[in-house]
Amino acid sequence: MRNITYFIKTNFDLCTGCSICQLVCSERRTGGYNPRYSLLQIKHTKEELVHEPVICQHCKNPYCLAVCPVNAIKKDKNTGAVTIDSDRCTGCGICMKYCYLGAIYWSQDGLKAVKCDLCGGDPVCVKECPTGALEFIMSGGEDENG
Repeated sequence: MRNITYFIKTNFDLCTGCSICQLVCSERRTGGYNPRYSLLQIKHTKEELVHEPVICQHCKNPYCLAVCPVNAIKKDKNTGAVTIDSDRCTGCGICMKYCYLGAIYWSQDGLKAVKCDLCGGDPVCVKECPTGALEFIMSGGEDENG
């Protein structure tokens, strides 16, 4: 049996910091162009010369899932995508504290945790990135027995 996992690989050396990925993500989520409501951020370092996209990597053993006190975070058995059930989320913020990337954010109303859900398998940020700084990757590894 194969474990297939999907995630978005970031190539910081190709990122120009244009923020198109953030704009299309926020538009998909909220219907408006506001990078604050994007589910990825761009970290600017080295005097604004290096731009590093920061997005959920859908970890194999996600800490956010392990620490959620209400089991609002799940890992999809088919894709490996780590998602947050907004109906179950109480907005305690523990998952945000334990995400080593800082890729979990407050919802637009500030009451729930939200994160990248891979756009259901067709991430708009990857499609619209003009430089290839974001890649949608399917990783198919053998299970522990094989």
